Amino acid sequence: MTAFVLVAGAYTGGWVWEDVAARLRAAGAEAHNAALTGMGVRAPAAPPGTDLERHVRELVELVDRVDDPEVVLVGHDYGVHPLLGAAGRRAARITRVVHVDTGLVQEGAPALALVPDPAVHQALAEGAAHLPPPASREEWQRWGSTDGLDDATLDRLIRRAAPQPPATLTQPLRRTAEVAGLPLTGVLCAAGGSIAGVQALVELGDPRFRVLTEPGTTFFELATGHWPMLSAPGELADVLLSAAKGEGHRVARPADGELPPHLGPFLLDLPGRRRERVGRVDLYPPEADAPRPAVLFVHGGPVPAGVEPTPRDWPAFVGYARYAAGLGAVGATVDHRLHDVSAYPRAAEDLAAAVDLLRADPRVDPDRIALWFVSAGGLLSAPWIAQPPPWLRCVAAAYPILAPLPAWGPSDPRFRPAAALGNTTNRPPIVLLRVGRERPEIAATVEAFLAAADRTAADVEVIDLPGGAHGFETTDRSEDARRAVERTMRAVLDRLES
Repeated sequence: MTAFVLVAGAYTGGWVWEDVAARLRAAGAEAHNAALTGMGVRAPAAPPGTDLERHVRELVELVDRVDDPEVVLVGHDYGVHPLLGAAGRRAARITRVVHVDTGLVQEGAPALALVPDPAVHQALAEGAAHLPPPASREEWQRWGSTDGLDDATLDRLIRRAAPQPPATLTQPLRRTAEVAGLPLTGVLCAAGGSIAGVQALVELGDPRFRVLTEPGTTFFELATGHWPMLSAPGELADVLLSAAKGEGHRVARPADGELPPHLGPFLLDLPGRRRERVGRVDLYPPEADAPRPAVLFVHGGPVPAGVEPTPRDWPAFVGYARYAAGLGAVGATVDHRLHDVSAYPRAAEDLAAAVDLLRADPRVDPDRIALWFVSAGGLLSAPWIAQPPPWLRCVAAAYPILAPLPAWGPSDPRFRPAAALGNTTNRPPIVLLRVGRERPEIAATVEAFLAAADRTAADVEVIDLPGGAHGFETTDRSEDARRAVERTMRAVLDRLES
């Protein structure tokens, strides 16, 4: 049978794997909980010089002590960093590496790059000698969803957590070329990610994600939060046993010449229309003798920097803007810089600049503007709902994300649309296009927003597409999908004309 080496994440130690290890042993496998210096014990404190390299060496030594010739390295959270370093040095012994609810690690990047808690970044900038663990349930939520952890288990996590040696997070990861050839499995926790989300990242065309489509790469999903070894140990043990056999879902790479879904044709057949590019903004003016109202379409993301084509050239946004222009409004699109989930403030600045540019155009009636937010762009609607200018006649949202998702970590409170509803009584009308086949974690944000809208008597019109999925405009040419787009556009233009 296979031997599993289990590596814990920040502030924890081998103890978090006890239930999983016991289940693996009961199934006939070896299981070794890695005991890394300074991890998982409150005292004594980690000795000076405890860094990522020390943890890599300790894992190499542990692998060398394992009798079984087939070793699967399993890392959670920070634990993936020493795991990858050790795997490269003992590649001949490693049959698979498993990432448990962990982001994609970049060569030369420190673990700090994936740390979501700004307090940690601040402490390190100030030269902290050690990093105290989260002290409350709310603070643990910053490190990932605590879904599935009952109160007793969460209290145990808080009680047993230990300070993290700072250099483990700041030392860059260096891995050998052999790591790239090792089979990989990603275990995604539904509160933070999904296989569908991984497929979407691959389809964006970012070369960093091509590794996720290699033949030896598989994925599993678990319906729990960021600590499945505590919240779902039996399910996680079963997944690890299956992963060791090479099982799991495989993500497809688009075939040569095959368009990814987001670059398919827009569901409405529209005539070509003149486009004008000004900085980050594209304008589609209608044929008109007087200034016309305008609709600015705001994409979601995060869209990694360097992806080509950029969102304003995606058929859905070109199609929406042409459609608006064909109905007599100025259609506009913007490439804002939401390159990661921490970049909402920067994206909001780009959006504000685009609005100023749009309103200054002499072909635009500056007193009749609508903002149409798509997907994760929905969070950018919050400041406009909270403090609406008088010229903002309508806010539209298509299959929006209306609250930060659990895996995103700490978020700027300015970008919470449901909370924004309670900040003013002079809200613009809202048109919301809701799809029935939405990912559950996204659908929950929409329902929470609509509940807040009911409480605050907000003017919200919901247009439902029961059979629709996220990003349906380039994958679904059904009559229902066409009607939903037409109804939504008409609802927005009616409010601009009123």
